[in-house]
Amino acid sequence: MKQWQAMIEARDLSDVESLLAEDVALTGSDTHQRYNGRAVMAVILRGVLEELQGLQYVREIISTDGRDCALEFEARVGDLEINGCDFLHLDDDGLIDRFKVMYRPLDAATELSRRLAVRFASTT
Repeated sequence: MKQWQAMIEARDLSDVESLLAEDVALTGSDTHQRYNGRAVMAVILRGVLEELQGLQYVREIISTDGRDCALEFEARVGDLEINGCDFLHLDDDGLIDRFKVMYRPLDAATELSRRLAVRFASTT
């Protein structure tokens, strides 16, 4: 988890694939859709990082075996404050194989979803 947090602090996800399992799965609080695969996940994570200003983790909760982690974050989407939690699970090789994101409040979540929809619509 320290490598992930260091990438976020540096705002540099150029090597994020090195932390992700090939079959990583992403779920979020704004959709029922599940996204699968290292390449798709890397694109999504880079897009989210570009949309969130001032992203910082403010709390970390790690399971006793070190394979599950909850990272509470704060950031801004435009003029709106957003906070939430990344739930990460590591596989047997220490790679992230499950990534769930939950965030609030609704106005900020809606704005982030809108921005991401515009961003990804322009890349397809």
